[in-house]
Amino acid sequence: TVVCWASALWYLSITRPTSSYTGSKPFSHLTVARKNFTFGNIRTRPINPHSFEFLINEPNKCEKNIPFLVILISTTHKEFDARQAIRETWGDENNFKGIKIATLFLLGKNADPVLNQMVEQESQIFHDIIVEDFIDSYHNLTLKTLMGMRWVATFCSKAKYVMKTDSDIFVNMDNLIYKLLKPSTKPRRRYFTGYVINGGPIRDVRSKWYMPRDLYPDSNYPPFCSGTGYIFSADVAELIYKTSLHTRLLHLEDVYVGLCLRKLGIHPFQNSGFNHWKMAYSLCRYRRVITVHQISPEEMHRIWN
Repeated sequence: TVVCWASALWYLSITRPTSSYTGSKPFSHLTVARKNFTFGNIRTRPINPHSFEFLINEPNKCEKNIPFLVILISTTHKEFDARQAIRETWGDENNFKGIKIATLFLLGKNADPVLNQMVEQESQIFHDIIVEDFIDSYHNLTLKTLMGMRWVATFCSKAKYVMKTDSDIFVNMDNLIYKLLKPSTKPRRRYFTGYVINGGPIRDVRSKWYMPRDLYPDSNYPPFCSGTGYIFSADVAELIYKTSLHTRLLHLEDVYVGLCLRKLGIHPFQNSGFNHWKMAYSLCRYRRVITVHQISPEEMHRIWN
């Protein structure tokens, strides 16, 4: 408390007008207070500024044709085989004639400069990679998703829909496009769907999904969609990104997106087609789903074929 007050007094002292001011009107203390210290300004100042720069970007990907669907795939530097498998199967942008699809892989910055260089070379070949200068790690998955939201809002805001998924997910694109999104119908607004989870924080420090009380004291999370795969209308990308600037960051990406949705008053719709577990292949099962989790690059090719 003492440090906070001392900092505040110091900050106030350096913003006071000095005798060297030579304007035609007296410099009012009240004016300074109104300009810099209103409660409105304090409330709107970002508590979570996304101040990262693009190291690799594809700003012109939506210029020629506006995509019906943008696919954002969270991946890591060493997962080249997974990215290539997706490019050659369900993520191929040319799978559906007459329906524009934009596929993008999301990464942070790796501590190994060799891996960074390899990804940069991969980007020059395929032009489907986006990288910002935060450290690529499990605890920064939320930053990776926000990077994707920011990219859509900045460079592809006229797209109809966006999918966020992971590199070990198989997507049944026919079901996704024709049964769920239906290109012939009017695009939805403020729309969000996936496998909806109603749960609460895990307090066991040994768990991958551990959430400390000081970071999230409530006993329940708002409804959120499993990060393995969810769909939303493109207008929601900007809404979530802007809301995130004023929402305390959480490392559990899907939970954090749920918090932003609650602030926005957007309720995610449950869709049983989004399967967030591994499922043994059979034609009958895979005909009914939209996503399947924990699929290796080899399985990706086999299932697609």
